[in-house]
Amino acid sequence: MRIGLLTEGGYPYVSGDAGLWCDRLVRGLEQHEFEVYALSRTEGQENAGWVALPPQVSRVRTAPLWTARDDGAVHGRRARRRFAESYGELAAALCEGDPSDAAAFAQAAPTAQADRFATALYGLAELARDEGGLVGALRSEGAVRALERACRAPGALRTAREARVPDLLAVAAHLESALRPLSLDWYDDLGEEGGRGLAAVDVCHAASGGAAALPGLLAHHFFDVPLLVTEYGVRLRTHYLSSGHGASSAGPGGTPSAAVAAAPAPAAVPAAPAVRALLAAFHGRLAAEVYRQAACVTPGNAHARRWQERCGADRAKLRTVYPGMETSRFADVGDSPDTADPRTLVWVGRVEPAKDLVSLLHAFAEIRKEEPRTRLRIIGAASGEEGRAYLGHCRMLAAQLFPDEAAGPHAVGDNPVSFEEIGGPESATLAEAYAAGAVVVLSSVVEGFPVGLVEAMLCGRATVSTDVGAVVEVIGGTGLVVPPRNPRALADACVALLHDPERRARLGAAARARALELFTVEQNVTAFHGIYLELVSQAPMRRYLVDDDGDPRPFAVPPEACLPGLWSGPGASVTVRPGPAWAAADRQTRDASPVAVTEGAR
Repeated sequence: MRIGLLTEGGYPYVSGDAGLWCDRLVRGLEQHEFEVYALSRTEGQENAGWVALPPQVSRVRTAPLWTARDDGAVHGRRARRRFAESYGELAAALCEGDPSDAAAFAQAAPTAQADRFATALYGLAELARDEGGLVGALRSEGAVRALERACRAPGALRTAREARVPDLLAVAAHLESALRPLSLDWYDDLGEEGGRGLAAVDVCHAASGGAAALPGLLAHHFFDVPLLVTEYGVRLRTHYLSSGHGASSAGPGGTPSAAVAAAPAPAAVPAAPAVRALLAAFHGRLAAEVYRQAACVTPGNAHARRWQERCGADRAKLRTVYPGMETSRFADVGDSPDTADPRTLVWVGRVEPAKDLVSLLHAFAEIRKEEPRTRLRIIGAASGEEGRAYLGHCRMLAAQLFPDEAAGPHAVGDNPVSFEEIGGPESATLAEAYAAGAVVVLSSVVEGFPVGLVEAMLCGRATVSTDVGAVVEVIGGTGLVVPPRNPRALADACVALLHDPERRARLGAAARARALELFTVEQNVTAFHGIYLELVSQAPMRRYLVDDDGDPRPFAVPPEACLPGLWSGPGASVTVRPGPAWAAADRQTRDASPVAVTEGAR
């Protein structure tokens, strides 16, 4: 099969999100051919290069979401009228309903409101294809005026009616960035033998929702290509939790219109209620349309699945596929006897406020009252400027709660809390970090899929975790779970395990067995291989796609099995216009700069 892998800020970039599981998926399915269509988020991500790609990746197409030069498309009167109608309908769909309630999106998915958004979106896509791009139109003053008319129309949201000019400019700039995939030339390069582009793949596999799924949505709409959406972190949830939205309206070399160019970067105005409401509406409507059109949606855990159901996904299309972890580097620790200090607690991960190390330190103060010789090792690097500031705060808190203790009047004091990083003298590898403690602690207040918890389970360690995200689903009774932001409960659970070495051993062995059964690379690759076969077997045959002998592709059913209406086909008159100048030309995998893929606790 030929798989079109769609990513946003991910594979094949070195610093990409979800790059590791994409790399393992591609390498594990070497019998298939992969084409990667990647949207980058920053210039730094572009400059960092790609990971080393296997030979089954035959093609890589890239385009930036952080900048776009004018595509040079000159729209006549009829094209401008079509744009005004479609963009006006899109804006009107954003101003209806209450986007603050996610349940409203689920209820509205099959309604005329969702159809109105979808019709406007596909209308813009058709115009972009006919005219060679929409970058200039999306940045024009007409786009801002259409948005303003929708906000001022009777029946519009109250928050939308309160939008001021800076708010409208910020929303227009964000929509231009989010709709940039409409102008790409990834869809119908049918001039070459066998067909190229997303029109010729057997399955579009989006590695996340949002912008990554938009090219697959268009390929499904125009060419009936099955769309598979995988979300290990729900993109809509990420948008709700984020304090900023999108990228600036123009990057280096950009030439936006004066109206949109004057707008501040969308990330600079997250506090305006009108901006938050309109962008929440856009991402909610887009997520509902992606879920509605996808042939299959694969959440990484039940927590993500509940989000998807609430945001409009059909339960019949959902199939949980756990992420796969590389188990070999934890094998030595997991199979060897436990030689850790029985009075040591270990925390491993990225240092950031969501990990709630403050509660952990207060809990450790309670633990020390019952077990004075207990030590706490915090192992991990700070994440960004906010993480470095948080690490400094935690160091000061530890110094206040636990003054350096000395064994005698002539000894050097020692703090029972240590802050370390992977690669240090006492924890050279990630496995050694987990092996250093009798109990591994997770104190987060926000989690998606807890990778660090699975790593501790693979090392055969007893764990104490807070009940957030998918923790309960992952741990499955093989560890202790307490409420978040509850230092007393966290301390009691840790003390219970510190006092009972036999219980620690039983929980650690059960945790390792569970992780090896559910969270391996092999089970992940096998699950997606079966889903690919199922989707292709149920998809309508596109007669112009044949094998080397001229025979139809396997696993296809007659086209009568679905409604007719291919966007283009054999013998159709198609005018292929040049792609936008800001999107990278087709790059073969041999041009990539190989960089090793790494994995660590999150």
